[in-house]
Amino acid sequence: MAAAPDRLRPASVVRLTVALVLVLAPHAGQLPWWVLATGTALVAWRLVVLQFALRLPPKWVLLAVGLGAMGGVWASYGRIFGRDAGIALLTVMIALKLLELATLRDAMVLIFLGYFVVLTNFLYSQSIPTALYLLATVWIITACMIDFQARVRVPPLATQLRMSATMLAQAVPLMLALFVLFPRVPGPLWSLPQDARAGVTGLSDTMTPGSLSELILSDDVAFRVRFEERAPRAQSLYWRGPVLWDFDGATWSTSRFPYTQTIIRRYEGIGDPVAYQVTVEPHQKRWLFALDLPARLPPNARITADFQLYLNAPLASRLRYDMVSFTDYRIAPEDTAGELRRARTLPADSNPRTRELAVEMHTRAGSDRAYVDEVLALFRNQPFSYTTTPPLLGANPVDGFLFETRAGFCEHFASAFAVLMRAAGIPARIVTGYQGGEYNTMGEYFIVRQADAHAWVEVWFADTGWTRFDPTAAVAPGRVGIGAATVTRRAESFAGIPLGAIGRAPWMQQARLVWDLATNAWNQAILGYTQERQRDLLLRVGFDETTWERLVMALIAVAGAITVLLALASLHSLRTRRPDPLCRDYARFRARLEREGIVAAAAEGPLDLARRAGAARPDLAPAISAVSELYARLRYGPAPPAGALARFRRLVAAFPRVT
Repeated sequence: MAAAPDRLRPASVVRLTVALVLVLAPHAGQLPWWVLATGTALVAWRLVVLQFALRLPPKWVLLAVGLGAMGGVWASYGRIFGRDAGIALLTVMIALKLLELATLRDAMVLIFLGYFVVLTNFLYSQSIPTALYLLATVWIITACMIDFQARVRVPPLATQLRMSATMLAQAVPLMLALFVLFPRVPGPLWSLPQDARAGVTGLSDTMTPGSLSELILSDDVAFRVRFEERAPRAQSLYWRGPVLWDFDGATWSTSRFPYTQTIIRRYEGIGDPVAYQVTVEPHQKRWLFALDLPARLPPNARITADFQLYLNAPLASRLRYDMVSFTDYRIAPEDTAGELRRARTLPADSNPRTRELAVEMHTRAGSDRAYVDEVLALFRNQPFSYTTTPPLLGANPVDGFLFETRAGFCEHFASAFAVLMRAAGIPARIVTGYQGGEYNTMGEYFIVRQADAHAWVEVWFADTGWTRFDPTAAVAPGRVGIGAATVTRRAESFAGIPLGAIGRAPWMQQARLVWDLATNAWNQAILGYTQERQRDLLLRVGFDETTWERLVMALIAVAGAITVLLALASLHSLRTRRPDPLCRDYARFRARLEREGIVAAAAEGPLDLARRAGAARPDLAPAISAVSELYARLRYGPAPPAGALARFRRLVAAFPRVT
């Protein structure tokens, strides 16, 4: 009657295969084409074997494919360990394991591998959609585990999914206890190889205007800012980043190790300082961003002579810090002769037409400040245009931009302005960072995106020191007033999904802000639950000390209490649950046997009871045997045919009564 203990049902194998494909699907974009092709072929092979009841491939074939996959991963990544290489190899190995799936043990190994792959997806993304998708896959995998554990009477798929959802709901209190009380440590719980540390940023420590024919406007968030009081006007939102000093005729670059500078420049803040909080996304660089000019140093950071903020280590996880800045300031003119000489240096024989123009204009202007005004007027009055699709430039990009194309974005204007300054003997440097930001009225914070990356110029004067000038504002004031993404195009995506023209609709723009508000709340409450925030939370609820020993003891106590409460709830549910109709009818049958003087033992099965009762009452033996055998088939056999339960009920009802 019962199925063979190690025989797997085809429907269960198909469901597990689908579940594993769903778990691996988010990795498809990072896997080499040959891994996708190999995995697809192996899965198809397993389904063909299942459909036509063929024999599974021999072990040597699986071994050969496995060794070939290891060689392919080594050829693709140069190693077999690490995030990307490890997941590629794991994908092929899971597909190979499907081809030797024959026993319950094999199925359980694949199920637990599926749970592990769920975790690997968080190495790429920890967003809300990722979490919801992976929660759904955990729900499906758990249903598969319930399916395989049902060796005789298999509940319907809907029942399996309902049981899986119940188990996950019961695990929520324990999950919350672990999240709140598990001791946090500074930094990640484990170290990942280099390929796991890829970051996205709109900035670089080099800048080559004219090398790109299109500026990529990314909607990815660089950081978010919440001001304690009223925010400064949009034209003052210059978020300072890397400062570029060196120019080779085409490319600007920063110091090789700018974070080793220790000289601190004095400056005078004008007006009231601005207090705000920054939550910066991980970008795997040491840069931090602050409103120009920073008046406070974030924890574990340092400030350079040119007012760059640098962390002591690359930023590998989201960071929140409090800042104070001055939007109006005057920097003391105390730079050394070597620094000023560096800020005037131009490579010989580069951009000769720009040099000639600078000398001519500076001579005509008569002073450095008048010359700066002349250059800004040049950009403002001549037919220069702001565009994100400028033409490529040649060997002398500044000459090509000023005298030929006259079209570009902030890099082109900043580079040309700085070269014009240096060609006239005026020290100049380029500051890169972000400008502007999108205000979220519901969350009351600014969203600074990678598309808001910007470049401007600082010019040195003997009486006032370094002074900011933004030549882009002379050509496209809207770029500085409302941001790059707005002046060029409205966003055409939502939650990373391209939507085309519908993405520019006003209601979609509002939906994007609502989504960012939810994302920011997720980042702050879940992903931003650091050691410091854990300590603050526990201090507020009465913990006077948050050592790891105290946290572990509290976690054990809370987990134990939750387990006891769940056990009591389960017992109460069992006691109050309506009895199984089959058990109720069989209990009625046993009660009638007791009236005949036949009492069932506690551990006596239905067939053993039928043999003993038939021997004691031969006149009732056929009826007893019919009831007992049908009960055994219904209780312990495969899915019963339609009407079997009704027939059992009729047999019990017709069983002779004792008068």
